[in-house]
Amino acid sequence: MNKQDPLVSVKWLKAHLESPNLKIIDGTWIPDWVAPKGTALSKYKKKHIPTSVYFDIDEICDKNSNLPHMLPTEEVFSTETGKLGISESDQVIVYDDNGYMASARVWWMFRAMGHNDVRVLDGGFAEWKKEYGEMVAQEYTEVSNCQYHAKFKADLTSSTEAVENDNSKSQIIDARPAGRFLGTEPEPRANLRSGHIPNSVNIPHDRVIDRNGRIHNSKELEDIFGDLEERIICTCGSGVSAAILALALARLGKFDVSVYDGSWCAWAQNSEHPIAVGST
Repeated sequence: MNKQDPLVSVKWLKAHLESPNLKIIDGTWIPDWVAPKGTALSKYKKKHIPTSVYFDIDEICDKNSNLPHMLPTEEVFSTETGKLGISESDQVIVYDDNGYMASARVWWMFRAMGHNDVRVLDGGFAEWKKEYGEMVAQEYTEVSNCQYHAKFKADLTSSTEAVENDNSKSQIIDARPAGRFLGTEPEPRANLRSGHIPNSVNIPHDRVIDRNGRIHNSKELEDIFGDLEERIICTCGSGVSAAILALALARLGKFDVSVYDGSWCAWAQNSEHPIAVGST
């Protein structure tokens, strides 16, 4: 395994499946405008990689916020992660069954909580089933509670206030589909205007994923992102697909990318925020 690569292959995972300090997380998340709430958990219950536990970004979050799946406090993250049998000394591998939603978000959450030994399974559960279809589980993974001690790293997340006060010091990259970014298609969440944060650019998250469902290699990612000298803030609808761009940028060695937690949900709900439409 390349220690600088934030992704691991299914072959690597299979070879290390029995490692004592390896913990596997299924982070599948499906938006409620795509499928009913609970669909992702149902998928996990039916089939998942052996020994994996389910991490729900809609449950392990800041429930005092009116924004979806916002990053929880250190205390909440520590408690809920400990319940999954994970300690901060474990090597964590995250996957999902929905195109990196939300394995990339869970990867970013662990890193934002100070856990550096965390990677994403390249190709996700689809790649695992393709290679090792006979190696799936249907029962819950039995775990024992662990002590987890999160240490929040503020530089990996951006608040609305930080984005408001950035004054073009950072390059803001929006991971939403082009129509929503341009303002020509509606937002899937009710009562949100479409458009984008002024001076941001659009790289839809699916551009960093190849036809086989894996993250593009470094050369192709360099062609997609271009100049990477500026500090980068990734944004999207709520902070999920933004993490996919952050994951791809980490493959290029950019591990200091920040995710705008709350993203467009946070920005557009404030009527005083400027909204740009059309191309930039």
